Amino acid sequence: MKKSIIAAAAGAVFMVSAPAAMADGKATYDGICFACHAFGSAGAPKTGDKAAWAPRIAKGMDLLVKHANEGFQGETGFMPAKGGNPSLSDEEVAAAVEYLVSQSK
Repeated sequence: MKKSIIAAAAGAVFMVSAPAAMADGKATYDGICFACHAFGSAGAPKTGDKAAWAPRIAKGMDLLVKHANEGFQGETGFMPAKGGNPSLSDEEVAAAVEYLVSQSK
């Protein structure tokens, strides 16, 4: 069974299905993350590069999301906090990480 995300807007509560959350992750990826992950800029693992992503994915989603939200300096490059866009919510970043990982397994 797929998880759902609850979102509140103007006092109403809406259920957003996992596919909708993935779509939001894609939108965030397309607007921010692709700039580094599509090309490998700043040492970013390229989207879809299974060999580069496998050891990162093996460490777990919680750590990937933490690094994406807080920033991370690795051996081969760096990840700026929230992709350099501090206006992103933690949830938007998490959705983008989920999308990116889904494209890289």
